[in-house]
Amino acid sequence: MLVNSSQHAVGHRAQLLLQTLSENDTHCVQFSYFLYSRDGHSPGALRAYVRVNGGPLGSPAWNTSGSHAKQWHQVELAVSTFWPNEYQVLIEATVSRERRGYIAIDDIMVLNYPCYKAPHFSRLGDEEVNAGQNATFQCVAAGRASEAEKFLLERHNGDILTTASVKHLSHRRFVVSFQLDSVQRTDQDLYRCVTQSPRGSGVSNFAELVVKVPPSPIAPPQLLRAGSTYLIIQLNTNSILGDGPIIRKEIEYRASQSPWSEVHGVNMVTYKLWHLDPDTEYHISVLLTRPGEGGTGPPGPPLVSRTKCAEPMRALRGLMATDIQPRQLSLQWENLAFNLTRCHTYSVSLCYRYTTAGGGGGHNTTVRECLAVEHNASRFTLRDLPPYHGIHVRLSLANPEGKKEGREVTFQTEEDIPGGIAPESLTFTPLDDMIFLKWEEPIEPNGLITQYEISYQSIESSDPGINVPGPRRTVSKLKNETYHMFSNLHPGTTYLISVRARTVKGFGQTALTEITTNISAPTFDYGDMPSPLSETESTITVLLRPAQGRGAPVSTYQVVIEEETVKKVKRELGLQECFPLPMSHGEAQARGTPHYYTAELPPSSLPEASPFTVGDNHTYNGYWNSPLDPRKSYLVYFQAMSNFRGVSDWKTINNFLTNFTLSFFTLFLSISTLMLVLTKHNISFFSLSLSLSVYYNIFCIAIPPPSSSLSMNRKPVNMNKTPITYRQEKSHMGSMERSFTDQSTLQEDERMALSFMDAQTCGTRSKTNATYSTVYTNLSVNEASSLLGGSPRHQCGRKGSPYHTGQLHPAVRVADLLQHINQMKTAEGYGFKQEYEVRGRYYNTLLSHIAQDNRDSYSNDRHRVKLHPLLGDPNSDYINANYIDVSLILFFCLCSTRDTNSQPLPSLYLSHPQETLYDFWRMVWQENCFSIVMITKLVEVGRVKCCKYWPDDSEMYGDIKITLLKTETLAEYTVRTFALERRGYSTKHEVRQFHFTSWPEHGVPYHATGLLAFIRRVKASTPPDAGPVVVHCSVGAGRTGCYIVLDVMLDMAECEGVVDIYNCVKTLCSRRINMIQTEEQYIFIHDAILEACLCGETAILVNEFAVTYKEMLRVDSQSNSSQLREEFQTLNSVTPHLDVEECSIALLPRNREKNRSMDVLPPDRALAFLVTTEGESNNYINAALADSFHRQAAFIVTPHPLPGTTADFWRLVFDYGCTAVVMLNQLNQSNSPCVQYWPEPGLQQYGPMEVEFLSMSADEDVITRLFRVKNVTRLQEGQLVVCQFQFLRWSAYRDVPDSKKAFLNLLAQVHKWQRECGEGRTVVHCLNGGGRSGTFCACNILLEMIQYQNMVDIFYAVKTLRNCKPNMVESLDQYRFCYDLVLEYLDCFEGR
Repeated sequence: MLVNSSQHAVGHRAQLLLQTLSENDTHCVQFSYFLYSRDGHSPGALRAYVRVNGGPLGSPAWNTSGSHAKQWHQVELAVSTFWPNEYQVLIEATVSRERRGYIAIDDIMVLNYPCYKAPHFSRLGDEEVNAGQNATFQCVAAGRASEAEKFLLERHNGDILTTASVKHLSHRRFVVSFQLDSVQRTDQDLYRCVTQSPRGSGVSNFAELVVKVPPSPIAPPQLLRAGSTYLIIQLNTNSILGDGPIIRKEIEYRASQSPWSEVHGVNMVTYKLWHLDPDTEYHISVLLTRPGEGGTGPPGPPLVSRTKCAEPMRALRGLMATDIQPRQLSLQWENLAFNLTRCHTYSVSLCYRYTTAGGGGGHNTTVRECLAVEHNASRFTLRDLPPYHGIHVRLSLANPEGKKEGREVTFQTEEDIPGGIAPESLTFTPLDDMIFLKWEEPIEPNGLITQYEISYQSIESSDPGINVPGPRRTVSKLKNETYHMFSNLHPGTTYLISVRARTVKGFGQTALTEITTNISAPTFDYGDMPSPLSETESTITVLLRPAQGRGAPVSTYQVVIEEETVKKVKRELGLQECFPLPMSHGEAQARGTPHYYTAELPPSSLPEASPFTVGDNHTYNGYWNSPLDPRKSYLVYFQAMSNFRGVSDWKTINNFLTNFTLSFFTLFLSISTLMLVLTKHNISFFSLSLSLSVYYNIFCIAIPPPSSSLSMNRKPVNMNKTPITYRQEKSHMGSMERSFTDQSTLQEDERMALSFMDAQTCGTRSKTNATYSTVYTNLSVNEASSLLGGSPRHQCGRKGSPYHTGQLHPAVRVADLLQHINQMKTAEGYGFKQEYEVRGRYYNTLLSHIAQDNRDSYSNDRHRVKLHPLLGDPNSDYINANYIDVSLILFFCLCSTRDTNSQPLPSLYLSHPQETLYDFWRMVWQENCFSIVMITKLVEVGRVKCCKYWPDDSEMYGDIKITLLKTETLAEYTVRTFALERRGYSTKHEVRQFHFTSWPEHGVPYHATGLLAFIRRVKASTPPDAGPVVVHCSVGAGRTGCYIVLDVMLDMAECEGVVDIYNCVKTLCSRRINMIQTEEQYIFIHDAILEACLCGETAILVNEFAVTYKEMLRVDSQSNSSQLREEFQTLNSVTPHLDVEECSIALLPRNREKNRSMDVLPPDRALAFLVTTEGESNNYINAALADSFHRQAAFIVTPHPLPGTTADFWRLVFDYGCTAVVMLNQLNQSNSPCVQYWPEPGLQQYGPMEVEFLSMSADEDVITRLFRVKNVTRLQEGQLVVCQFQFLRWSAYRDVPDSKKAFLNLLAQVHKWQRECGEGRTVVHCLNGGGRSGTFCACNILLEMIQYQNMVDIFYAVKTLRNCKPNMVESLDQYRFCYDLVLEYLDCFEGR
């Protein structure tokens, strides 16, 4: 190609196209060019382009311009071609502005080998980077690179990047690197490497720069569930912005108020964020990552969610008093912090209580109050408190999720001045010169009373000789003296008396009262007995002296005449009677009264001593002074009377002296007066004799009965008569009503007990020989026997109780039972302890008298069972058994008899056991008994408690053949069915023995759940026409009594809506002594009945289950709740809550690290202790024993082993002979470490245990592994084959399994394996050993119920499990799943 520039315009171009190159090869294009102008001007420019696939030319790979020497120059162009791309070289000449000279191209050759001068590039590969990252193109070239070499990175659009770094690999090979910084999506294009030098150029192929945008989710994650310390979210990454593929997903979260965030990798669709703070708002975003550096995209839209509040960490501590005053208490406690409240919404309550004494002898009153404390406050002042009282304070910290109550702390307020003595408590007895005053301690003593101060002062008197007001006098009394006798007072004088109490703080208010002393009888000034001044046949003259008034002036004088009969006895001076009733001579003759007024004289008529003639036939103030009859003897009395405010008093002087024995007369008068008084008030002679004997303190006096007439012919009493003894005296009381002794000895409630036990006894007692046995019901043995056959069992046949309810202890409504029991348990005055002791003291004392005449102290002869005597042995009617008829059901209460030393023997375990067993079966046959209830084991604590009175197959007892037909063994009791045949009888009897085996000796079951189910089983199994139920334990008392009371009270609660435990126990003890032996049993009865009333009857027959369950799911429109939900709430309310003391072993410091969670601990009573020793390791493992329906301790429930407890786990399996392990969690279930605790394959040693993997099989539901376990330290103990069942169909964050059929499959596989292995124990574990494990155990129990009893009781099954571990079946969903599983099982069963 030749171009004359002068012939073309500026910018004209001439192009030379070479052939297309497409082979995978290195091409070297050689050509020569001529570029010359004579004047040295540039003729133009010469450029070489390499075009790919017909695309744009891009930048020239080689170019030159200017005027070169007048000669040809050779150039090499190294072109690297790669299929399937096509490459074409284009050489272009462009005319310059000078337009002079020539441009020529010649000698063009395309060589198939590398150029000698220009370097050749190897294939340039595509580069893929993420946006924002640096992209690097590495151009590998073969050849020599000179310093003049220029390296370029050419973009497809012609842009040039000149920054390059060159690295020599060898003398003929080097690498040129080009870096594009922070590339973005717009930088995505084709790039190639170019080298330029005067010798030539090299061009590489085009490589693509691919820029990917890191992905980011379009939508925020979705919240599935929120807890107090966790959030479960769904990532929601179906729609994204940016490029894939996604190779990693992460969760970025932070608290809203925190700048710090955390990132967790996620490999599942859902994720649970652990260890969050309660009640805290979090921002949660999803990060997505694609391959390559910088492939993590920006966080997606955040989910803003808040965790729930958590139950407070613990109760508040540090409660102390900062200031204690008489009526207020300043308190402080530790400062509140969020790690304690665990919720921003919380409340602090301060509850306090104190007890105040009731006034007037009333009951104590307990004041309780709870006060709200201000937010964030740690101080509070209680005001208006009573002084010197114990104030019991408790702090409680609550938030919406729970409440923590602190321990109660007691403070005592300071003393204060006492309150006033109640005026109504001031009682007094005024005499003429003394006042006896008595008072009670102030109702509000406000401290310790140290002193009483009494002041008194005369303020008014009817005696003009007394100066009023008198001086004020003060008396101090000791703190325990609440009485005072005022002496040397003036009669008829009013005194103002004040009483006040004192504490260390001072005197309190003063109580005032006014008391007037009695007036005294006037006094006469007679030194000796006066003698008559003169006498005639019809008169006698005496000297009358004026009397001196005391407290009131003399108002009148009377002269009284009393005719003396032959049998009359003279009176001693000073002890004679006065005659206050006025009676004239005529009235006395008409009435036959021996005395009359003969004269009444005013005080003015007797200013000094004056003679007075008796019988002078004059009238004095209306009274005729009739002449005296000389044939009669008279007593002459002179009496003076004072009168003040309607109160009169007399003083009488006997003026006629005769020779009578004064001492005898005095004693006679005293006794006769006393007799009249006692007779008038209906007090028995026995009481009088006791009072007299106490008074004289030496001897008793025999006194005629009240029915004897009191003759005026008085005889001397012989003071030396023999005293009447207690029993002799009592025999005279038979015809009387209830005596004073009865009234004072028996309390009111005990008398009521007597009345309802024998309503007719008190009126029909023997008058000559009354005994205590009349207390009981007059029911003969024959009458009792007639009741046995006619006692059909009706559910609610009675209209009332079979005994009377006491007035002081009325029946308690079922609705009030919980409140009643709580009050009795917390009562400070009268609670269970006092109620039990009152009942016990009375009956133990009373029945001990009965036992003196009975053959056995445990049996009341009136109610004992009498056997039909054997032929030729009239004494063979005895067996130690009682009829107990406290309900419409008649019970037999059975126990042992006694030997010659009166030592109790175990029931049916005697010196002649065969004869006693025969008596027992004779009784069962005679009374047509169907049910025998046995509440004892044969041997307890190494002691024989009962003889085995039944055969293992068939055996003869006398003429009775007993055959064991069937034995049904359950976890808490055993049911045996016997056939009875008797020689000479054609009929056969069927008898069932219900043997309860879970009651400890001298104690009570920890929970009543099993015993209540046992009682219901006995009730349901006993036919209505059967005879009495035979109940026995080891001594026929205690446990037996508890059973009978529970049976009766359950019927009573169902039929009448009330329970009357107190009076039922009293009646029971009247039939047989010591039926309730301990206070613990008495309280257990209350708790058991309460549990029965709270829980109700929850068993469902299999054929009614579907309909019943459907009804339970129905939601009530008013309450918006279903029966199922309410049943679960009831279950939660009766589930025992574990105290710290009940988990003491798990909380030991050395055992803490063995617990996966301190919130799920096994109680001490259910712990499975390890037996195999391992160095210094202890015997603790977090595992609890649980019963199945038919076997005790069939399950061992434990959490998934920790890394440090794996050896303990295998020790547990080996020590307890566990042949199955059920695993209900996955190894990757949570952030908690779930180690693989088994070898697979091979064998491994865990502590002393060697575990060998034998085989494995799997289906879609369960993986089954077989292991051999042995103790390498004790090979003589053999080896154990264990099968592990790993359940796969229970998702990590679901409360229930994914499939009911899969879970039934698991249960079936475990049951089949255990049956083949001989019923070994089953270890069940999940993450925490709670909800999932409990669900498995409960479902197992339910399937056993269906198999054994054709009924289902889900409430009972879960309640039984929770008794040993409260977190079993912990959610409503799991509880409902138990119902759903039973329904599924029954549907499958029907389908077969």
